[in-house]
Amino acid sequence: MMHEIVGHFMPTLPRCLWSILPLVLLASGLSAQEQPKFRTDANQDSNLPWFQLVDGEFPPDGAGHAISGELISLDHVERRFRIRVDRDDTQDKGRLDLPLEGDMLPYGSIYYLGAPAALQDIPLGTHLHGLFFLEDPQAKADKPDGPYGRTTKDVNFRRCLRLEDDFSFYARQNQTWRIDEVNLDEMTLTATLHQAGKPLGDTRAFDLLSSTRVFQGTGFATLKSIKVGQEVLFNLTWATLYGPGRVQELWLDPASRDLASELQRNQHHVHTRDRGLAGWIDAVDDYKRTVTITFFDGVDPVLFEELDDTHEKPHGWPFSYPEDDPQAPKGGICVARESLMTYDPVNDRKGGNILEIKSIPKQPGSSGVQIQVKCGMLLEGFRPGGIIRFYPATWKVVALPREEQYYGRE
Repeated sequence: MMHEIVGHFMPTLPRCLWSILPLVLLASGLSAQEQPKFRTDANQDSNLPWFQLVDGEFPPDGAGHAISGELISLDHVERRFRIRVDRDDTQDKGRLDLPLEGDMLPYGSIYYLGAPAALQDIPLGTHLHGLFFLEDPQAKADKPDGPYGRTTKDVNFRRCLRLEDDFSFYARQNQTWRIDEVNLDEMTLTATLHQAGKPLGDTRAFDLLSSTRVFQGTGFATLKSIKVGQEVLFNLTWATLYGPGRVQELWLDPASRDLASELQRNQHHVHTRDRGLAGWIDAVDDYKRTVTITFFDGVDPVLFEELDDTHEKPHGWPFSYPEDDPQAPKGGICVARESLMTYDPVNDRKGGNILEIKSIPKQPGSSGVQIQVKCGMLLEGFRPGGIIRFYPATWKVVALPREEQYYGRE
């Protein structure tokens, strides 16, 4: 019977289709294999496990879990923070408003006012959006708890890939809030989220405060400057406690938003030049004394352009040997901890000429910028997977505040 069916069916297919049928079947098989084997926010299949980070590898796109809440404490030196998790319909009443403790991954990025930032740039009380991964299964960190020892349902999502304020979150997606109504008697602001001129979701009513800071153009404005139809961005506090939230800061026009981002970007430049570009070591050649480094994300690309700059003065202390070509790009490498804290960058840098600067495929956490450095001496910490900071030779290296140096605390 099977032979009769096949014999009857085969002539009805064009010869060209039979020639490509194996390729179609192969592609279908590959497509099925490429489906994520882990749970994601887009695929809430509870039978699948959440993605577990792998040491020395960047995570795949879409693998993180989004959690938002208000910044209630931070340790900027260790890049550790706590947020009070937003309320939502999936939480039991007894688990509302509980804290989540987060550790920034070494390659985790922070954004504030639409520009890269450090944790200390963000004021307490700012509403944040985070992308988190499960804690290390071997970790023994204490869980932050609330009344009666209760914890938030997402308490195990401790490692943070990206953290950003409302301004950055919406600006990154080219979204703004269009003002539908402003009532200064009741101190409310009604607005609808828009993208490309189209509304997204329902209209929301936010609370205004007498302390709400309003920006317009290159200066301050007042609550009376808020008008229906304006396309705005704002940062919230007390989000979801008594409605959508209270407006802390409000930017009424593109000029004010651009200025805010520019100032924060300048702050990021100062912070990074003082502390070095963060990355990890991909490979070490002991014989050639070369170190290959991939830099982490969350850096203004302008700073990577400075890797090409030259500094004619030869390397001196703390480099053990002179670089091969003082006229070529060069720099120094410092060993760093997972929090990106260095030990003593003034005295423990080693390095030399930058042999190669190249672009590699970007991944979550990766800048897509990789360099190879010829070192006069290799330090013990220069091992594949090791976290480092890199100072181009044109950057002045200064002693950091004592609390930011791990030297003496080993």
